Amino acid sequence: AKYIAKDSKGAINVTLVEASKRYYTCFFSNLYLGGVRNYGSIGHNYYGLAVNHGVNLVHEWANSVDTAAKKVNLGSGASVSYDKLVISPGIDLKYDSINGYSADVQSRMPHAWKSGTQVQLLKSQVLKMKKGGTFVIVTPPNPYRCPPGPYERISMIAHQFKKTNPTAKIVVLDPKNKFSKQGLFMEGWQKHYPGMIEWINAETHGGIKNINADKMEFETDLDTFKADAASVIPAQKAGAIAMSAGVNKGDWCPIVPSSMQSQADENIYVLGDASIAKSMPKSGFSANSQAKVAANHIRGSLTGSKIFDARYSNTCWSLVATNDGIKVGASYKSGPEKIDKTSGFISKKGEDSDVRKATYEESLGWYSGMTSDMFS
Repeated sequence: AKYIAKDSKGAINVTLVEASKRYYTCFFSNLYLGGVRNYGSIGHNYYGLAVNHGVNLVHEWANSVDTAAKKVNLGSGASVSYDKLVISPGIDLKYDSINGYSADVQSRMPHAWKSGTQVQLLKSQVLKMKKGGTFVIVTPPNPYRCPPGPYERISMIAHQFKKTNPTAKIVVLDPKNKFSKQGLFMEGWQKHYPGMIEWINAETHGGIKNINADKMEFETDLDTFKADAASVIPAQKAGAIAMSAGVNKGDWCPIVPSSMQSQADENIYVLGDASIAKSMPKSGFSANSQAKVAANHIRGSLTGSKIFDARYSNTCWSLVATNDGIKVGASYKSGPEKIDKTSGFISKKGEDSDVRKATYEESLGWYSGMTSDMFS
């Protein structure tokens, strides 16, 4: 919204439909869980977009998209017409992907995988957990929002337990047999939280057969695990408005690699977690990079300005412990069929503490710069 409005210099009328008046970032919410940041520090408002860039803010739910009439239907009954529509709805959760989990029991076992107050609920449960108790976390199957995110969450909950509940245990029931930055995380867990974290992969536990939220029990082929507190992150899919617009193919939305246009409708662009961006992970950095490609293409399509070749980038930082940051990232270009990776990097095991501290400080600079880019 910001880049279309400011770079078109008033030639394009830009409306942002967003139900919430304040946005709490999913990125860095794990640092809040770990006691590294306060909740207010990850909250942002949209006023800068209106005041500084002339974006028209509509704080309502977008209920559906009428692609034939080219309008978005709002919860109030009103509608907003468009020439070009950007859909960036993030994820919805597939509660029924785990037997026994549902929206009705999410308050007992918070997923905290969407922006909002669930992360506050999860932190409260972490802090109130009995001394020496067991915290169980169920991580999601691929593909999902923020590949390293569940494992940073594990690290930050362990970081909190180390201070307030040092005999607590964390059991990780993973539906996968490997995960992002696995070697780096496991090295960090052994170094900072020895004996606290037990990661059990799908091959070992044989699958989660049922969750009993009343008894706080997780039944697997291996054993039934009893939790004193828990976080369950189910499988995911594109946000519902993408389904309404008919730009999905199954759970996610195919896009044109050079523009982020939907393959189903050239007047709709799908960004971020909801899109099938192939090599690019579902991350906040990815979404921001994709947004700038889409903004350039929209400006060019509507005003005749130059459309540049698509270039994308991503970096995912994770905090393992105090001043122990790790990262992974890559650069990408649009190929004829998909977004292709052109180069990449990842932190190394055994890095010096000064390097890890610098990586963490780099993430702080990124957060400040990213949120300023988004909201001011």
